[in-house]
Amino acid sequence: MTIEIIIFIAAILFGIVIYWRESRGNKMYLFFNKLMNSEELQMKDTDTKGFIFQQNFVLRFVYIAVLFLIGILIVQFLIPINYATISLFASMIFGTLIGTYIAGFIFKSSEIIEEQTEYFEDKFEDVIEKGKDFMEDLQAKDVKEKEIIKEAPKVAEKSARERLKDKGLL
Repeated sequence: MTIEIIIFIAAILFGIVIYWRESRGNKMYLFFNKLMNSEELQMKDTDTKGFIFQQNFVLRFVYIAVLFLIGILIVQFLIPINYATISLFASMIFGTLIGTYIAGFIFKSSEIIEEQTEYFEDKFEDVIEKGKDFMEDLQAKDVKEKEIIKEAPKVAEKSARERLKDKGLL
């Protein structure tokens, strides 16, 4: 079970690397496209679609399964194929698929963050300006209140002894 978990995590990382690699360039996909298709059906050199990058789930699954099937055919000469090998094969395919979708999520979110950075900077500057204005208003109110307190004449209050005398208690 431990080896399956390790291979599954490695397959997720492998899927992320494959997706990242194909997002940078798709020369192998272009090569196979030119090899398999006629002139009219070939994709343009500027098209960024690859085996994994910008593919739907079914084609992505097929390409990954074929890749690992070729790998398992090579490995079968080194180790015998049994249940454990098939289980590892399935976890590698599934982990790689998950890794490609994780990488797609990371790339998409980084694009959105880059697009929204300027908007957030403007909002942040507005908030800072409003905060400065609010602090200036508070300081101005504080100064006005101190001036009002200084200007207010003190009403001469009677002392406690005088009030007691007025009531007739002293």
